[in-house]
Amino acid sequence: MRKLSKLLAVGAILTLGLTACGSSQKADTSAESTKADASSAAKESTKAGESKKAEGDTTIKIGVVGENNEQWTPVIDAMAKEGITVELVKFADYSLPNRALNDGEIDLNAFQHKAYLANDIKDNGYKIEAIGDTIVAPLGVYSKKIADLSELKDGDTIAIPSDATNGGRALKVLESAGVIKVNPDAGYTPTLSDITENPKNIKFTEVEAANTPSLLPDVAAAVINGGHAVDNGLNPENDSIFLEKVQEGTDNPYVNVIVARSEDKDNENYKKIVKAYQSDDVKKVIEDVYKGAYLPVWK
Repeated sequence: MRKLSKLLAVGAILTLGLTACGSSQKADTSAESTKADASSAAKESTKAGESKKAEGDTTIKIGVVGENNEQWTPVIDAMAKEGITVELVKFADYSLPNRALNDGEIDLNAFQHKAYLANDIKDNGYKIEAIGDTIVAPLGVYSKKIADLSELKDGDTIAIPSDATNGGRALKVLESAGVIKVNPDAGYTPTLSDITENPKNIKFTEVEAANTPSLLPDVAAAVINGGHAVDNGLNPENDSIFLEKVQEGTDNPYVNVIVARSEDKDNENYKKIVKAYQSDDVKKVIEDVYKGAYLPVWK
């Protein structure tokens, strides 16, 4: 439980000072520490804003979250043939890449679904928008203590992401599994206060999404995003005890997207990157490497 207490403290700090998502996003969207973290990640090489201004410079920086980005290899190779260098800038958590993009520290990002993007724009006023669909990553419930959610005991604790969209999505997944019921009026972003039925008195620990896997030894179960599951050696199809049923179609709010600044949405090089991503080569990598953790959504 010492690890759980420590991560709860970290989660509180993130909620107060760093996170820019949902209800926690509203806490301090101008925090200097967040801006500093975003700047640090983006400055692994020269600033994208400066490189764009340099005549003839064709380096494009794309912000991602997590360590597993094999699907970008065919894109990098294809763009190199066009004389365009694609650099992936890795961020530690979800609260940073949209700020970095809005501030001109990167050129594009690709880490979030449509619901998260819409919520982040609403809360922070970012001038950014989606320019292409990529994947959908089913949300999974994982446990080191039980093999099925029916084994949950009265008063057990489940860890869920702390941001509004992924936290709400986690509650909807648990509802579909029969663990709880939530107010349908809350749509796809219910909060803990929207839980209307909780027959086993389940307690919920809300932490930054990247921290959910590390809580597995200390909680009965954790709802983990696909990317963070993969980063921690978990396969959604094989290791989850319950897996979200993916809604078909690109109108699914949980379809992930490539995002640009609104002023650059028609940039021809960015369109080339979207086209290179939405290719058979990328689809094959997704199917071979991620084995169900990510599902391509383009036709």
